[in-house]
Amino acid sequence: MVVLIVAIVMIASIFKSRGRFPRHGVGGDDNARIENQRLREEVGELRERLKVLERITVEKENSLAKEIESLRDR
Repeated sequence: MVVLIVAIVMIASIFKSRGRFPRHGVGGDDNARIENQRLREEVGELRERLKVLERITVEKENSLAKEIESLRDR
């Protein structure tokens, strides 16, 4: 009788531990792919914004250099 109770408790603890830590099955892979795609899109958007900021910075430097040169020519 004691062995049967111990076996039931062990089996219950196994099922309980499986419930706490879900396996990475099909649903987990889909969620990871979706999150990965979202992050890739965000990185792409940030790269585009960085390009725009770099272009603005370079244009300002070039226009400032042109103004300085025009003042030197006077």
